[in-house]
Amino acid sequence: MNNYNKLLNNLETLKLLKIRDNIDNYIDLINSKKKGIIDSLYELTNLEIDLLKEKRIHHSIQFAGFPFQKTFEDFDFSFQPSLNKEEIMDFKNLRFIENKENILFVGSPGVGKTHLATAIGLENARNNHSTYFINCNDLIEALKKAHTHNRLDDKLKTLAKYKLLIIDEVGYLPIDTEAANMLFQLINKRYEKNSTIITTNKPFSKWGELFGDNMIANAILDRLLHHSHVITIAGKSYRTKDILANNSDDNT
Repeated sequence: MNNYNKLLNNLETLKLLKIRDNIDNYIDLINSKKKGIIDSLYELTNLEIDLLKEKRIHHSIQFAGFPFQKTFEDFDFSFQPSLNKEEIMDFKNLRFIENKENILFVGSPGVGKTHLATAIGLENARNNHSTYFINCNDLIEALKKAHTHNRLDDKLKTLAKYKLLIIDEVGYLPIDTEAANMLFQLINKRYEKNSTIITTNKPFSKWGELFGDNMIANAILDRLLHHSHVITIAGKSYRTKDILANNSDDNT
């Protein structure tokens, strides 16, 4: 076996597949004196670095647990004119992550709260920041399970470390006192350390009823709202948009 074939085998063994796939092209460029050896090696290694970045981003997105992958570009701002598009698009810059600020999306079901929270989370994951998305009720179940197995502290520490934690659908089901206390512990651990995004269908004035305890509700809100962006979406439901449009067409 000649050294060329040995080189290909070594590249495959080392999983340098981008270099392996492009080595012939660069050998031809070097032989024709269109590129030097240093430039060729630099560009080939850049291909591997880019692939490694892509894999890391893919892993971060998969690990985050998003319910779907929807971006800022997928969002129909014309359907929700109450939103300040420039303010929302600024979240794509992730300044709020650097400033350890929170975002709270408030609005009726179907107005796009989860879509926007996911779009921000995807951008965060693509920038190699740890991100985790979880439904509020699933979070409560996970915390209660950890508590039952005497691992609540470990679970809280893990959830507190994410650069961005997205808690979706706060308020769709009542929250008992035990769960409220655990949620407070989590929010308190993240306070002024990492960013949290909340989506909720309940106005903050109703959180005392939701948690069954005004004191706990106020303590949670105090920490969430201290450094935050509150985005209220007062538009119609995306889920009924097409149905309403079809009915309108039928009646014309």
